[in-house]
Amino acid sequence: MRAYAYCERIGDHLWDEPWNAVTNGAFLIAAFAAFLLWRRAGGRDRPALILIGLVFAIGIGSFLFHTMPQPWTLAADVVPIQLFAFSYFGLALARFVGLGWVATGLGTVAFVAFALSLSGLLAPALPQELRGSAGYGAFLLGLAGVAALLWQRPDQAATARLIALAGVVFALSLTFRTLDRPLCDVVPLGTHWLWHLLNATVLYLLLRAAILQGPVQPDAGSRR
Repeated sequence: MRAYAYCERIGDHLWDEPWNAVTNGAFLIAAFAAFLLWRRAGGRDRPALILIGLVFAIGIGSFLFHTMPQPWTLAADVVPIQLFAFSYFGLALARFVGLGWVATGLGTVAFVAFALSLSGLLAPALPQELRGSAGYGAFLLGLAGVAALLWQRPDQAATARLIALAGVVFALSLTFRTLDRPLCDVVPLGTHWLWHLLNATVLYLLLRAAILQGPVQPDAGSRR
């Protein structure tokens, strides 16, 4: 039986995806580890705290979807991921690149449009079983672009390394997500659970970069 969305699921019962369900705990661990780092950094970085909350929500939503695949649990799985990805891109433009808020907003809107357009172009060109990964192509390109840009700035070398490492791990993670169905006859357990473990690592690396960089400080000259 391979009519289900993921290789591991072969029935309609709650625990018919045990590995895909349990490995969502990695997102909760990533969120908790990032929260401890956030506290050590002073505990005043609200944008980072919101992102930590989204990572926690990703773990809960994905767990619900892999135990009770329904339209509402699909939304609970997908929406926090999208919110984190686009919010983090905006934060990266402001916090890492140093853009103003107007440029950050316009850049984020442009990235959302690019991501939707790229997904729309890629998905029809891919076999049905691979189309689920098409929507993540823009995120991989976004990580690569931010890392390459920061690499040119000596004062951003540490952040560039974290973003670049996150991009490499995400590329590997996306590979395992894509191969879940094609390798199903060879690997009956599937490979989607590796997507969870590696993506939790990616999210922690991104949170670490944001927290260690710290929030954008207003220019002293702008204070009254």
